[in-house]
Order: sequence, then structure tokens, then C-alpha cells
Amino acid sequence: MDNLLTILWFLVALGVLVTFHEYGHFYVARRCGVKVLRFSVGFGKPLYTWVGKTGTEYTIAGIPLGGFVKMLDEREGEVPEELLDQAFNRKTVWQRMAIVVAGPLANFILAVLLFWVMLMPGTTDVAPVIGSVKLESVAAQAGLEQGQEIIAVDGEAVNTWQDLNRQLMRRLGETGTMTFTVKYADSSLEYQSEAQLENWLKGEEEPDPVKGLGIELWRPTFDARIDQVMSDSPAEKAGLLSGDLLVSADDEALADWGALVEYVRARPGTLIQLGYERDGRVETVALTTKSMELKDGSKVGQIGVMPVRPQWPEEYMRIQEYSLAGAFVKAAQKTWDTSGFVLLSLKKLILGEISTKNLSGPITIAKVAGATAKAGMSYYVGFLALLSISLGVFNLLPIPVLDGGHLFYYLVEAVKGSPVSEKIQMAGYQVGLVMVMGLMVLALYNDVMRL
Repeated sequence: MDNLLTILWFLVALGVLVTFHEYGHFYVARRCGVKVLRFSVGFGKPLYTWVGKTGTEYTIAGIPLGGFVKMLDEREGEVPEELLDQAFNRKTVWQRMAIVVAGPLANFILAVLLFWVMLMPGTTDVAPVIGSVKLESVAAQAGLEQGQEIIAVDGEAVNTWQDLNRQLMRRLGETGTMTFTVKYADSSLEYQSEAQLENWLKGEEEPDPVKGLGIELWRPTFDARIDQVMSDSPAEKAGLLSGDLLVSADDEALADWGALVEYVRARPGTLIQLGYERDGRVETVALTTKSMELKDGSKVGQIGVMPVRPQWPEEYMRIQEYSLAGAFVKAAQKTWDTSGFVLLSLKKLILGEISTKNLSGPITIAKVAGATAKAGMSYYVGFLALLSISLGVFNLLPIPVLDGGHLFYYLVEAVKGSPVSEKIQMAGYQVGLVMVMGLMVLALYNDVMRL
């Protein structure tokens, strides 16, 4: 059932993004007087087709990994003389540029609208307060201390844990100085410090910038009380129930949930004795932990329980409320910032500062679609916005066969006053096709390896 829902949410995501992208091309083409022959969501054999009032054929096809808008064009077939003024190739270079750029622009507009929907109810997130600092780490070098709140990195304000993570990711793979501005909870005084980076987390697969900085963010401690018991888990088989308070492991007292996690993870596939309190009585149960293999080949133990999580203290929460207009402005800013981050990430991939193993294909995208939908609609909407921005940025890259490649050719035409020769265009398309197919194969390979 979970796999079916994952596929469903993946198809919904692709359907929304592709439809918006192609509608951008379609809308501007129609405004420029170009006759649109077909508007297709998906490739391959049509599953459902209908014809609109203007003669455009609308199609939903069987392969949902893209779409296209087919326009009347003399380069693709004979055009009746009475329709020549509606041919794409007869339009001015500026009109053709507008039609090409409209697809990616539609993706950016969609991202703004999605972020706007997310932000209108307001946001609540956790402040980036340091819980611990690892010795000889970047954070230790900068003199960061437990209890400090990080309020800026490299001069850019960070208000929440997400802000901190995003700002740190901008420095992945780099060498140079990283600066921090911090303050203590009971003081308004701000302190600045810095640390030297040397190819920071360069080439790492799925880098964790906060962990790479050498800090653990502050989290409230809480008792090892069970909220959920996973189906068919060691805990369920042993008879543990929601509401049980785990008090000991092999006669060692458990101070909190973190102590339980640490004890269990260190003992994969091991028989352990757990003491638990239920209805005022303490009982003991024996179970064998499940062994889970991590990506680095190491193994950790699990028993299949989830904790009762406490409320975070108010002083550690950052609540932001927006007016209707304020939410829109913030959404536009978020789209702009995210677009810049995607471009920066692409640059780092090309320069080798970020491992190509971080490229993701349709399998990973589908898994994230399913996971975010399961976590809540706001997470799924945020995922759609990020994916829409990525699609818009990628399509604007000056690679032939992409919208950005066509745009580049038209820019050259606008400058030199005549079109780029067919021979050069075809050679460019062949190179571009190889590049895009190579990226797709690499991303799919990464997906398979992650499985």
C-alpha cells in the first residue's frame, strides 16, 4: 500500500509540474499568435485525447516523465499558405525567446504560489541553539559553546535550524573563512568568531552540514516512554505497549530516551533485558534487537518503538506570522533564494566540490514525494515548490535540447541579426542530448545504488 501511495504522489507531482511548465509555453505561444497543434502531458502512446475549440489536441500519454507543446513550424513539415503567419518560425526572435522562457518562468511562478500557500498560516520552527560541540571540529575552532544561539553565518542572518542548515550548505566543498555570530539566551550581547575551512565535506555523499560543523543542536530530554510500537517489531513481539515507560536495559538505568537509543543502537542482533513500568508495576522483558545495516556498512540495533515527544520550551521556538501581502513577498524571496542555491549547487557539482553521488533521479524523487506526503500536506507542498524551482533552473541551462539552449541560439540570432546555421544547431542538439542522457543515467544509477 505504501508503495502504491508513493507512486501516486510521484505521479501527482510530475503531473502538476509538467502541466504548469508546458502551459507556460502554450499560453505565451497563443498570445504571440502561434498555432499550437498538440499539448501533451507525458510521452509515448496517448491514454486520453480531446480536441479544443481552437483545434489544439490535448493529450495525456503513458510515460509521465515530461511533456511537450507542438507548434506549427515550417521546419517540421509543410504549412498551408493561409497559416504561415501562425508558424513559430515566422515569429520575431523576441517572440520566440518569450515562448521558450515561458516554461521555466511558469515553474518559478508555481513555486511562488506554493510557498505563498505554505507561509500564509505562519511558520513555527526551532532556534539553532547549540547542545554540544565536538572536540577539534570547525565549531570548536571557532570557539562555539553549548547554550549559544547561532544568529548569523558569514553575515547572513539565521533564525531557525532550517536557516542554519541552508546557509551551511552554501559552503560545502569550500576552502576559506567561515564566520559566526552568536548570543546567549539570557543576554542581548552578540559575539563573533571564525574558523578556517579546508575542502569542507568535499565529495561526501549526502553531507550533513550541521554534523560536519561539529555541533549537536539542543533538544529537550525526555523519558523513554513509548508512544508507538511498530508492527512486527521486536518490541511488539515482546509485548511492549504504547504508554510503557522503559526504565532499564540489562539492569542499567535509563535516564532518558537518548540513553535507550544509544544502548540499543550499539547492540544489533543482541538479546537484551528491558525493564518497563506499566500501571505502577515494573516488569522485565527479553527481546533480540533487529540489526539494520547503514550505508557505510556498519550495523545498528533497533527495537521498533517511537517516543512520546515533549513540547519544546517557548524560548526555543521561532514563530513567524505574515499578512497576505507579506506572505507573498516572502514566498517570492524564498523562490529567488532557492533558485540561487540550486545554481550554486550545480556549480559545485561541476567543480567537484559536491559529490555527483548526490544527484537524484526518478526513484529518489518518488520516495521523497511519498515521504513528504505522509509527513503532511505542508511538507509535500514545500517539496513541490523545490522541485518546480529545480526544474525551472535546469531547463534554463544553456544546453541544446533544453529551453536554455534554444534561448541561447535566439540570443545569438538577436545579436548577429541572422539565425544560427542548421548545421551548428544540429551538432549542438546532439551534444546536448548526450549530456542530458548522461546526467539521467548517472542519476538513475545513484537511485539504484541507494536502494
